[in-house]
Amino acid sequence: MDHSFSLPPLDTLRAFEAAARSGSFSGAADTLNLTHGAVSRQVAKLEHWLGLRVFERQARGVALTPEGQRLFQRTQEAFSLFADSSDRWTEQRGTAVVRFSATPSVCSLWLMPRWQSLESGDPSLRIVLQVDHRRVDLDDEGIDLAIRCGRGGAPGRVSVQLFEEWCYPVASPALARAIGEGRPERFLDQPLIHDSDAAGWRAWFNAQGLDYRPRPQDRRFEDYNLVLDAAASGLGVALARPPLAQAQVAAGRIAAVDSRTALNPVSYWLDRPLGQPRPAAVALAMRIAEAAGLPAAKLAAFLRSEAKAA
Repeated sequence: MDHSFSLPPLDTLRAFEAAARSGSFSGAADTLNLTHGAVSRQVAKLEHWLGLRVFERQARGVALTPEGQRLFQRTQEAFSLFADSSDRWTEQRGTAVVRFSATPSVCSLWLMPRWQSLESGDPSLRIVLQVDHRRVDLDDEGIDLAIRCGRGGAPGRVSVQLFEEWCYPVASPALARAIGEGRPERFLDQPLIHDSDAAGWRAWFNAQGLDYRPRPQDRRFEDYNLVLDAAASGLGVALARPPLAQAQVAAGRIAAVDSRTALNPVSYWLDRPLGQPRPAAVALAMRIAEAAGLPAAKLAAFLRSEAKAA
């Protein structure tokens, strides 16, 4: 592989530098708020990228190889240069910092209205947010908790169903008045709006004894925020997905067009990496569970379980 015009991934260098300073992967894990396994994998990734070993693994910690010593010196110089030449924002670190991952729609429609209460009561607790559509590797990327929409049971993580969605059709107030009440077939005369998965509309029509397949006139958006924006702008009919859409319905930005509901086949899951969660992550998980109405028994199983889904 030609690396003449590329650099190793920054996360691998951070893990390497912290392990070299502390003399162990465990010490680096404490410094970076990662697990021992995540640090080990980052260092292995760096060694694979370089094509050489930077550490000698010992019974108690690690020792730099000659190549690792040279890389350590250069990495420290580079990090020092970055720190001296930039006044940019740097990510908060500490035992009470929880790295949290979610999609944009979950962040803006569910998390943001609750953020202040989730951090309240513990002035040291801070949420560091990673907004991403990808299903990230929680352990490798140092994520303590994540909320994802899906069917659960993702490998390499512990999951618990946070809440389900009983969906119903919504549109702009003007379009809702124009459509009026009637048989569910009337919606097929309108563009139907959905995100990357049309499973909600299929479930809703199926509950009414109808079949639905996405059509050319329907509108697809990658994120549910845009689905609601499109509905509010009169571009068609969307499905309200409580609790994400509740505030916009209550504010009158969008209006219900039909009272019939159907259970979305996908739901929202709270995920964490395998292994023992950090105390700050436990505290935040408890507050998220309370906000979502998750039963205490399910939360307890989620915090102690190593199974895929609780």
